[in-house]
Amino acid sequence: MNIFKRLLRIGQAEIHAAVEKMEDPVKMTEQGLRELQKDLTEATEAYAKVKALAIRTENEQMQCQKESLNYAEKAILIMQKAQAGHVDLGKAEELAREALSLRRKFYAESEELGHQVTTLQQSSRDMFRNTEILKENMEKWEKELRTLKARAKVSKATEQVNKQLAQLDNNGTIAMLERMKAKVEDQEALAQAYGEIARGKNSSLKHELDELLKDDSLSIEKDLKAIKEKLGITDNP
Repeated sequence: MNIFKRLLRIGQAEIHAAVEKMEDPVKMTEQGLRELQKDLTEATEAYAKVKALAIRTENEQMQCQKESLNYAEKAILIMQKAQAGHVDLGKAEELAREALSLRRKFYAESEELGHQVTTLQQSSRDMFRNTEILKENMEKWEKELRTLKARAKVSKATEQVNKQLAQLDNNGTIAMLERMKAKVEDQEALAQAYGEIARGKNSSLKHELDELLKDDSLSIEKDLKAIKEKLGITDNP
């Protein structure tokens, strides 16, 4: 039964570790920026393709307009030659009709290409604007990522310092310092006591010396008095 409980605790620990890893804001932001960079690259390529297609379509439109005007001029030129008698009128009318038909054909193509150019240019502008917005957002998010990384480092260092402070006395450091402090204070008190004893002893010796000197003085006076009495010397009144 204990084995199953232990396996369950291990499984829960692995799950918690996986969740914490998944919720790492720095890693998630970096992954998001990599995905956005990929989107930006694809969007830029798509914009370039649409822009190129718009340019090519516009060139085709201009060519169709040119061809349309060219065939219109040819129809007029043929009829002018018929008027001058250089070409049979019937033949000239047939050729003019053909030229006018081609003019209409190229004109219609030019109109259709014009609509396509308008649509492509609008799409190109929209894609360019969206690409620029994506670039601005990426720059902003990259700055935020740098700030987030710096904050993460500071918070990690702060956490480590606070953890060390919280666990400072786990190894008995403070208790050891307190014992050392008490020992030093005991040594200081003992040294002070010895000093006071030494001072007291010196004072006693001085007192004894004074007493001895005092006694010697009295003894000398007694001896002097005895000598004076023996010699019959009397003190002057």
